[in-house]
This record gives sequence, structure tokens and C-alpha cells, in this order.
Amino acid sequence: MSRTKTLGALATVVGFLAFVEFTSGVIQGYYTPMLSDIARNLGIHDADVNWLEGAQLMLSALVVPAFAKLGDMVGHKRMLLISTALTAAAALVLPFTDSFPVFLAAWALMGFYTVWLPLEIALIWSRSRRMDARSAITARAAGLLVAALETGAIIGALVGGALVDALPLTVVLLVPALMVVLCFFVILFGVKESPEPTGGIFDTVGLVLISLALVAFTGGLGLLRLDGGLVNPWSWAVVLLGLVLVVPFVLWELRHEDPIIDVRMFRSPALGPVFLTAGLFGVSVLGAQAPLSTFARTDPTVYGYGLGTTGFATSLLIGVYLIAMIVGALLFPMIARRLTPRVTLIGASVLVGVGFLLFLPLHATYVQVVTNMVVVGLGSGALVAALPAAAASAAPASQTGVATGLTNSVKTVGGAMASCVFGIALLHGAVETSVVAGGAEGTAGSFAGYVTVWVVCGATALAAAVILCFVPKQAFTDRAEAEASEPVLN
Repeated sequence: MSRTKTLGALATVVGFLAFVEFTSGVIQGYYTPMLSDIARNLGIHDADVNWLEGAQLMLSALVVPAFAKLGDMVGHKRMLLISTALTAAAALVLPFTDSFPVFLAAWALMGFYTVWLPLEIALIWSRSRRMDARSAITARAAGLLVAALETGAIIGALVGGALVDALPLTVVLLVPALMVVLCFFVILFGVKESPEPTGGIFDTVGLVLISLALVAFTGGLGLLRLDGGLVNPWSWAVVLLGLVLVVPFVLWELRHEDPIIDVRMFRSPALGPVFLTAGLFGVSVLGAQAPLSTFARTDPTVYGYGLGTTGFATSLLIGVYLIAMIVGALLFPMIARRLTPRVTLIGASVLVGVGFLLFLPLHATYVQVVTNMVVVGLGSGALVAALPAAAASAAPASQTGVATGLTNSVKTVGGAMASCVFGIALLHGAVETSVVAGGAEGTAGSFAGYVTVWVVCGATALAAAVILCFVPKQAFTDRAEAEASEPVLN
């Protein structure tokens, strides 16, 4: 009876957190159809919209390690509340400003929502500490949360596209802001704090060092994408500086009694491959979505490739992909229970790799592209749910929030690197394309660039599958947890 009550209480918490992830999905999908309207309202060029994505990506890479560590130290619910309050405050600024710098700053601060999922997984793992089948419960909860996230993304895109044509932009931008405010009270009154926070002293020096490294690295990648950035030695110097700054961070963390990121986790036979897989997965899940969308919109009668779809048909393509992600996320715990989480992770990575490589022979028709995206979506949904759950189950008890947060941070870095590479690849040859088109269009990427996107995404996903083959067979399972409370880090 006690176990039933405990499971019921945890299910209630998962239900409230599912609403939070639904809102996270709305944020990710809602603004996409109206980016051109936002650009017109701010008086900026469409190309400048990329600064919004870059700024938010950089901030999320910085805040996730800090908030994940603080979640372990002072409570995951507390940090969920703080991050939600900051996201709400930023979202409430957007409807009431027509200043691009102010809008850019607020948009970047909304990146605090990226820490929600890692904190939620860590909270669920902590709350289920006295239950049997703890790893399976966490995996099932992760699948439900990701399903809620992707459902929110679909509904957000559809509703955002409909409202922006019918209502003033100020009213339209208020909708997600009010949802985030509601999330704050859902967490405040519906979620109980994770038990037994670790406490300790926050590693401020470590945070400053990793922040400087990430800012330099991602900033350097942004400079490489600018006109002439590839031949500008200063762009490469900034990227190199970001890599070099990782060295003092690692040395400091190895000496610190309570590091913000226990870098020894990267040597764990279970956790190391998970982090590397997250980075490789970020290449496709974060770096490839914009190229896939622009490929669909490219007119084949002008350029000889692309689908020439309308905005609505492209939205349907994205919607099918997100639905496939929901299915993959929900299937992950069931398949993991029948096989093992490790084998399921390998299979999901293979699906992503095969799906992208299918683009090489099959990209001429709408049905072919939809089929490829369904295969990619099934694997991607499973990985989005599986990676933080696997990290939580394999991490030391005092580092669950950090481990789940690291999967997000490493994924973000992988996506940032891919975005830079893909942007350069698509730009290369675009001038020649414009000449062939008689100058009628000058904004399409080169076909060779799209081939590069497909090959890189397929190869990195298959590389992740190979890396996961070296993970211990019972990793991420309750048997592994029973055998050792902490992974071997030396």
C-alpha cells in the first residue's frame, strides 16, 4: 500500500512536470512562424534573426551547468522555480519592446528554460530513490516528459501561425509569457522538493572558467560564419582560445573538493560515452533542422533540387517529424525494459544515422523526405528521453543534476559546432547557384551543402552507436545500480 501511495505521488509530480515541458515545447515551436513579423516589428533584416538563436544558445550553454549543480546542492525544485521566474520575466518583456537590443537580451534570457528538463529528470530520480525499478521508472517518466515537450512544440507552431495572422503582435507574444507564469505556480504548488540536497560551497571559480571557455568557443564559431570569417585569423584565434581555456578549468576542477562539474565523470565507462553521444546527437537535433526546412522550401524548377513546398506543407513536414519524436520517446522505456537501455540507445542512434543517410538517394519527392524524417524522428525522440535518464542512473548520487545537465550542455555545443559547419557548407557554392538561376534568387543554399549536412548527421549518429557498444552491458539498469551506488571514475 505504501509503495502504491509513493508511486501515485510520483505520478502526480510527473503530471505537473509534463505541463512544464509542454510549455517548454510551446516556447520552442510558437515563435517560429512569426520570426519575419518580429523582424519587421523590430526594423531588422531577416538575416539578423540568427542573432536571436545564437544569443539564446550561448546563454543556455552557460546556465545549464550552474543551475544543474545548484539543483543538487540546494534542491531541484528551487532551481526550477528560479529558472521559470527568470524565463517568465524575459518573456513578458518581448511583447512591449520594439528595440532590437532589448528584445535580443530578453530573448537570450529566455534560454533559462533549457535547464528545465535536466532538473526535472534529476528531481524524479531523487524522488524515486526508495523504489524498486528506479531506472525504469525514471526512463518512463523521461519518455512522458519528452512526449509532452514535442506535443507542445507541434501545438505551439500551429497556434502561433494562426494567431499571428489574426491578432496584433503584442497580444500574440503575450500567450507564451502567460503560460510560463502559470508554470511557476504549477511548480510552486504541485511539485515537492527533492529530498536530501547535497549542500556544499558553490564553485564560483569553476563556473567563471567554463563560462569564459564556452563564450570564447561559441563566439568564435559565430565569427567563422560571418562574411570572410573563414579566412580571418582572429576568428580561428577566438575558437582556439575557447579550447585552450578548457585546460585551466579541468585542472581547477580536479583539485576542487566540490567541483561544479566533476570532470572525472567523463572517464566513467558508462557516463563518458553518454556525454559523447549527446554531443554527436546535438549535430543533428540542433544543427540540421533549419537546413532541412530550407531544403523543403527550395524551388526545384529554379535550382534543380528541393521540394518547393509552401509554408504550410513545410509545417506539416516538421509536424510529422515531431510526432515521430513523440512515438520514439514513448517507445523508449518499453523497448529498454525488454532489451536494455544500452541496446535501445544504440538502436536509436542507428535510426538517426540511417534516416539521414537515406536522404542521399531519396530526396526528390515529398513522400521520400517525410519517410526519412519519420525514421530520424523515431530515433531522435528516444535519444532525447534516454540520454538524461541514462546519465542520472549512472551518475554519483551527489551529481545527478550535473550529469543530466551535462547531456544538455554537450548537446548544445555539438549543435553550435554543426550550425557553424552547416552554415559554411550551405553558403559555399550559393553564388554559383545564383548565377545558374539567372540571379532570380540568391538566398538558396548549395546542393553540395545539403549533401554535407546529410552525410555529417548520418556519420555522427552511427559513430555514436559504435561508441555506445563499449558501454558495460548492464549500464543504466537497476541491476547496475544495485551492484554499485557510484560508477567507477578512475
